[in-house]
Parts: sequence; C-alpha cells; structure tokens
Amino acid sequence: MANGDTAAGTSVDLRYRVEGMDCSGCALKIEGAVEQIGGAEDIQVNYKTQTLEFRLNEATTPRSAVEEKIRGLGYGVAALA
Repeated sequence: MANGDTAAGTSVDLRYRVEGMDCSGCALKIEGAVEQIGGAEDIQVNYKTQTLEFRLNEATTPRSAVEEKIRGLGYGVAALA
C-alpha cells in the first residue's frame, strides 16, 4: 500500500495494532465495522498478528472515527509506524 491522491482527496495508508482480537470472527467483525464507516479501502485484518491495515481518504473520514469505532467494539487500538 502506498499513500496517494484520489479524486475526492488525499488517501493515507494506516496500520494499527488491535488488542483483544484473538479469532477470525473478531477480525471479520472489525473489518465489517471499518467498511461501514466509509472512506476506507484495501482493508486487511489479521487476528494472528493483531493488525489492521487499510487506506483511508482523510478528506471524508478522520482517523479518529475508525479508532473510536474499534474501541466501541471493545478492542484496544494503537497506531503503528
């Protein structure tokens, strides 16, 4: 994934550690929640490494919206470099 421009604005590639995600059901739940927010593409969730990666159009959706959504599901979330 690489940062780039989209027709609607600038997109950024984000990577998070998701604490408490320990099964494929958790991963699917998180993926579905991120999809519902909108503005996210190329969503990849891996419960074995507890990571979430995706491209976000920050012109339409702030990072905080994704973070709050994941926390609302009961998981811890922290940005990775």
